[in-house]
Amino acid sequence: MAQSPKSSDRAERVAKQEREIQSEIDAIDAVKQSDDKKRGPVQTGQRDYPGHFPSQHLKKPGSEHDLAVQPMFEAPKYIGSSKLKDMVALISGGDSGIGRAVAVLFAREGADVAIAYLNEHEDAEETKRAVEKEGRRCILLPGEISDPAYCREAVEQTVAQLGKLDILVNNAAFQEHTDDIGDLTDEHFDRTIKTNLYGYFYLARAAIPHLKEGSSILMTGSVTGLQGSKDLLDYSMTKGGIHAFARSLSSHLIDKGIRVNVVAPGPVWTPLNPADAPAEDVAKFGSKTPMRRAAQPEEIAPAFVFLAAPACSSYITGEILPIIGGYGH
Repeated sequence: MAQSPKSSDRAERVAKQEREIQSEIDAIDAVKQSDDKKRGPVQTGQRDYPGHFPSQHLKKPGSEHDLAVQPMFEAPKYIGSSKLKDMVALISGGDSGIGRAVAVLFAREGADVAIAYLNEHEDAEETKRAVEKEGRRCILLPGEISDPAYCREAVEQTVAQLGKLDILVNNAAFQEHTDDIGDLTDEHFDRTIKTNLYGYFYLARAAIPHLKEGSSILMTGSVTGLQGSKDLLDYSMTKGGIHAFARSLSSHLIDKGIRVNVVAPGPVWTPLNPADAPAEDVAKFGSKTPMRRAAQPEEIAPAFVFLAAPACSSYITGEILPIIGGYGH
């Protein structure tokens, strides 16, 4: 149907208006893109945190003292207030990363700490010094958490040397990417499952007989267990399993007054990722989050204090707390 001259003029005016609106937004976008390139990482914490890291690749299991940029775990402006006074915690993977930061803040809140770790002895000794600097006791328990006998021994040694057990933190993990499912060998898959699932189950099973009303179990999950990750098929599977295990265990233990919760971080600067990702990817680790940076361990650890402390979270169990630096862009 042919347009009338009047209708045609109106259509052209509308089209012209659309182009003008588009041009205005294009100009705004150009400025914004230029500004985005200049913008650094978002800083909302107690001190400034890095947005980029040196290109570095660590050998497994990954030692914190080998990192060119050391993870920040001291939380210098975090002031303790006896939230965990005279409690005892066992932390797997407590030698470095999130585990070390949690150990330090638990000690600052008045807890004694047992550190379960694989064989990163230098890292573990540093964690021990940091805990003792807070005025609390710390014992080191090297071993392999996919071994049920070791898990029983770690719990027994914690109780024998520190007197009891109030908090279990299942935190140790194995992560190694694969770009193709065909490259995910049986041995690789088995190692991930055994560390991340068997280890969590074995430690929980060994600890529960020693826990009492008011005790808690905390687990380190992951954003990959919530959203998946195309290059971390096995790791994401285990983290989703940890989330399900924690929610199920919370129901299983609720009548005993034992709470079970999960902290599910996004990218955190620990030895885990530099011992996985290629060096060039490590350099920009965490830069795709809305905060344009990875978290530091001291930014994650207060969530563990919150979920462990009866004064803070006595009505919280079976929950998954994501700490992923914001949603979307």
